[in-house]
Amino acid sequence: MCSPRGSLTEPSLLTEGLLHELVSSIQGQVYQKGDPNFVEYTTMFNGNVETIGQVVVCPLDAEDVSKIILFCRKHAFSPSVKAGGFGTAGWAVGGDIIIDLSKIADADIEPPNEESTFTSIRDMAPSNSKGKGKKPGVNAGKRRREDDDKLRTYQAASGTVAAFLRGPSRSDLPPPNLRRRLNESADGSHANTSDTSVQLVQNIPTPSPGSDVDAPNVARRSNVESTPDGNIGSSNAPFNADPFGYLEDHNHSSYSGRSNLQSTSRTLYDSWGSGSNSAGPSVAITTAPTVLHSIPSQTQAIHPHAYVTFGAGMRQKEIDTFTANNPLRARSISGGQDTVPYHVPFAAHPAGSSIMLLGGFGFLGRLYGLSIDNLVEVEMVLADGRILIVNENEHSDLWWALRGAGPAFGIATRYKAKAFPIPVVFAGNLIYRFHKATAASLIKHFRDCIKNAPRELYANVLLTAGPAGKDSLVVVQMCYVGSREKGQEYLAALASWDGEKCLLNEVNEKSFLHQQDSVAQVLRGKAGRQWFIRSALITSLPDDIIHQTVLKFDDTPIGCTWLFELAGGAISDFEDTCVPKSQRETLFTVAALHQWDMGINDPRCITTAEHWIADTLKPVQTGGPFPSFLGRHEAPSRTISSFGSNWDRLKEIKKIYDPTNVFRNTLWPLDSEGNIVEASTHEPPTPSAAGTSFEVLLKE
Repeated sequence: MCSPRGSLTEPSLLTEGLLHELVSSIQGQVYQKGDPNFVEYTTMFNGNVETIGQVVVCPLDAEDVSKIILFCRKHAFSPSVKAGGFGTAGWAVGGDIIIDLSKIADADIEPPNEESTFTSIRDMAPSNSKGKGKKPGVNAGKRRREDDDKLRTYQAASGTVAAFLRGPSRSDLPPPNLRRRLNESADGSHANTSDTSVQLVQNIPTPSPGSDVDAPNVARRSNVESTPDGNIGSSNAPFNADPFGYLEDHNHSSYSGRSNLQSTSRTLYDSWGSGSNSAGPSVAITTAPTVLHSIPSQTQAIHPHAYVTFGAGMRQKEIDTFTANNPLRARSISGGQDTVPYHVPFAAHPAGSSIMLLGGFGFLGRLYGLSIDNLVEVEMVLADGRILIVNENEHSDLWWALRGAGPAFGIATRYKAKAFPIPVVFAGNLIYRFHKATAASLIKHFRDCIKNAPRELYANVLLTAGPAGKDSLVVVQMCYVGSREKGQEYLAALASWDGEKCLLNEVNEKSFLHQQDSVAQVLRGKAGRQWFIRSALITSLPDDIIHQTVLKFDDTPIGCTWLFELAGGAISDFEDTCVPKSQRETLFTVAALHQWDMGINDPRCITTAEHWIADTLKPVQTGGPFPSFLGRHEAPSRTISSFGSNWDRLKEIKKIYDPTNVFRNTLWPLDSEGNIVEASTHEPPTPSAAGTSFEVLLKE
């Protein structure tokens, strides 16, 4: 492997005298290498990353961060910033001095003021202004890690999906002939399945985070049909039916691979643009989880948006939880006063606060834009130690650059962003078995159904392999920001595909807070595994690309997930950031999300993702991915292509605000002289326990 320092000069040694100088200059805690807290604070979600840092510093506010940066410049130390995310590249722990922002975790929500603007961060109390001073450092890192573990529990997204994914392995299933009988009616004939039948989970309670769902509840899945009058028919499956009983082999050898969209779905989605009601048959859906009992679904927000201020140590899930727990006043349609939760547009997968600087595409993106598009102000520490308030009126050049490439220009300590009223969403998953004879048909059906979809609709289709002993799956996810009645039209179109039985349909009304966990729940990511991410933006999804994707995915190892997310909508409305218009006008964001255990040496964990993105998708790609999807060991050319025609201007602004490249432990692919450097020079090394999978990148 390449040296982790590349052409950079060897780091200075943090002597006892220098350590004392650092400790005495700030109010936050300092943990030296060898301290158990150091290990806890520097352990990354990606097990493929090993820090070479000498010390972890936990500042309490921007003033602390400024002093740390000045210390680094004075003594030639390289800083890196850890902001509570799940980044796989490892930049957060790549410096000599690791700045952990977890103590800057204040949050506030406010409606627009009388001038329809907001209170500037400079006019708000500083972070940790109450009770400032040295905090006890005993087990602080362990508590932080335990908090991370709690946040990585995703059962609340859908108890039924959690139960489904914990189903029995294929080796536990009865023989195919018995499995078929489980799906037969009492008189021995197969249940008649209509084009619009969907998988329904009947009244399975949503478990609390961390709880287990017992086997009887898992077995309550049954194939339920909607009758001609729209009523839900009874299931023919027994109470204790095998939840994987739909995985029996059908005769797919003669399947044409043709989408049934022409005959079934066309009338359901042609009317989306006009807003007229679908003439198609009704679709059975599940009963909404009990958590919705306290959520107002018939409210009218008083304010079109609110403003949320949060410290850089806040993780995405913490911010979502904060705003959900602090709703703003609203009007009830039935009269009187009510409240409604507001949410900041974030990624559709777990992230730290830096997503506000790197892109951030999620369930609200098509309706309100990327995370960076909803940022209105940032408190930032520059390479020279200055603390600035940056917004559209102050330091406008930096404001343009930081929204998309912010970590390369400074350290954001507090953010202020727009949040929007989201009473409930109509959202969830349709899950099918992956079969290479039919998966292409399903993806084409998905593609055609979401054509001309309204901005209120987010949709993705993902292919996920394994885990061991389990079938690979195709999951269609939708999130309609609106009424259940309208959302059912889009569900009807998506669910009308009949190339395979739907194993599970749990689309229903739910809180947006729970929906935010849905991608992570299906991804089933675990901390400590090795992670490899590659992404692209594509302008179209033709049939040949779909067929090649299915064939290539069939050869991926356990733990691989490939994702197509519908883009467009409001994303293309914004032009005042360094993410170029060409990237914003693409049709899909695409990602390969691979995870595997430490010590497993399987080059396919790397090569299948690289070849799919670089070769299969090359004819339909434009530029590079959104910056938030840049992963470990990216070629510098891919990073540069993420900014397209804006790259030259970005370089000029970098010379103004960070001419000596203090913030080199970031995505920035240039040295202080403006020369291109390889990723290994600004990423930490790979531990020996990881194995040799990543070495394949050096040979290609």
